[in-house]
Amino acid sequence: MADDRYQAGLEKLKELTASSDDNPTGEMDIGEGFKDIAPDLSKYVVEFAFGEIYSRPGLDNKQKVLTTITALVAQGKPQIEMHIKTGLTVGLKPEEIVGCIMHLIPYVGFPSVLGALTVAKKVFAERGVTVDTSDL
Repeated sequence: MADDRYQAGLEKLKELTASSDDNPTGEMDIGEGFKDIAPDLSKYVVEFAFGEIYSRPGLDNKQKVLTTITALVAQGKPQIEMHIKTGLTVGLKPEEIVGCIMHLIPYVGFPSVLGALTVAKKVFAERGVTVDTSDL
């Protein structure tokens, strides 16, 4: 059963990151840097977060990633960078990512939103992505 969840998790990671079989996690940090002190961490991340949670039906990948971005903005977590990258990979428009972050101002406050927008701006610059602000 665990092997099935691990394989399902790897498949979902490849889908979210558009990465190859030889590097299924792409830019996603799944805890490989902790192999020396927590060698089973990445197994848990792949099996649980991606093999069970991200693989659940009900939401499409865009909705799942946007939900994740929302949670990370609210918590001020550094993992937001890789999930903004994943959002672009699964087809979220930069305007949707920025719109989501801006929508959170009354719920999480300006500091959290400013931090998240700083990260989004960096990711967009690295990817050569522009945000259409003509409707604002």
